[in-house]
Amino acid sequence: MSLNATPSADRVHIAFFGRRNAGKSSIVNAVTGQNLAIVSDVLGTTTDPVLKAMELLPLGPVVIIDTPGIDDVGELGALRVKRSYQVLNKTDVAVLVVDSSLGMTPEDTALLQKIREKSIPYVVVYNKCDLTTCTDMGVNTLCVSAKDGTRIHELKETIARLSKTQETDKRIISDKLQQNDLVVLVVPIDSSAPKGRLILPQQQTIRDIIDHHAAAVVIQDTELAATLGALARKPKMVITDSQAFAKVSKLTPEDITLTSFSILFANYKGNLRLAVQGVTALDRLQSGDSILISEGCTHHRQCGDIGTVKLPALIRKYTSLDDLKFSWTSGTEFAEDLKAYRLIIHCGGCMLNEREMQYRLKCAEDEGVPITNYGTAIAYMNGILKRSLAPFPEIQAILS
Repeated sequence: MSLNATPSADRVHIAFFGRRNAGKSSIVNAVTGQNLAIVSDVLGTTTDPVLKAMELLPLGPVVIIDTPGIDDVGELGALRVKRSYQVLNKTDVAVLVVDSSLGMTPEDTALLQKIREKSIPYVVVYNKCDLTTCTDMGVNTLCVSAKDGTRIHELKETIARLSKTQETDKRIISDKLQQNDLVVLVVPIDSSAPKGRLILPQQQTIRDIIDHHAAAVVIQDTELAATLGALARKPKMVITDSQAFAKVSKLTPEDITLTSFSILFANYKGNLRLAVQGVTALDRLQSGDSILISEGCTHHRQCGDIGTVKLPALIRKYTSLDDLKFSWTSGTEFAEDLKAYRLIIHCGGCMLNEREMQYRLKCAEDEGVPITNYGTAIAYMNGILKRSLAPFPEIQAILS
């Protein structure tokens, strides 16, 4: 995705569910006006969730998700059904496509119940109304025909209305700033940094700052001391990559607020209070305990990778436990059974939409497993967590 496009994680995720041959893919194509999904009379044509970021009027930037049939059979079919249900964890608006000639089946009813349990805005679409007599049965239902386009416009308007319920006014950091405030962003460039670009949380933080008429100065950690000395006025805040927390803290005067991108995203996408409460589990780790380190993105891991190398090494040093066991997940993967872990440490979740990040936090909370995030854990182990929470005094008070 180009730098001027809305990141997928910040787009409304609209997912289409239903039985095989109910017409999910045809509805997707009719709604988008594009041949995004393969249409066939063969059962089970869609074998994996298909995601497409696009602009959809009157909604704007969205992610369209076409899913496998929820009535698939056999061992492989069961895996496909499982994949469809997993899509619910990132769904902002659900479209349940029902074959109007069959009506609601047990599979449709079971999925609808799960959608309601997760409080996902939804619409039930009875497709193929050109072949049957069909009438709307409530505010959450529509009779349409993907074949001749009947009421597809109404469906798009319904989806747009439902998507409005997902809009928030949450900001990354600009709500803590005044116009013309100066913010210094510390972005280390090492072997793990992507060549020729900034990573997404850095891009988004810069955009959030300048969108609200504050100023951003972006430097490497090696230039921090010289920059602070050269600035004509004191910056309101220094925001650093968590990997450089210890070094940046020593170089930043105590009267300048210090925090990290990861902590900001724990508040923006996740639950910062939960992360701060969970980080104290580091002090209760015992020999042989298991820790899950989870990232929302997939990337080529290099020497010195933070999740697989730096963070485990820091934890072993902090706890003086060399036999801790570490597991890792990345991308859309997240461990289903969390009971085996004494602690979960998650990335900032910049590549996940808010609903999926909240789902992961809820899974940990339901299982009683402490969960924190990269920046919170690194700040805590360096003894600077309270300082790094200065932008969030209500959370900072937890440590008092």
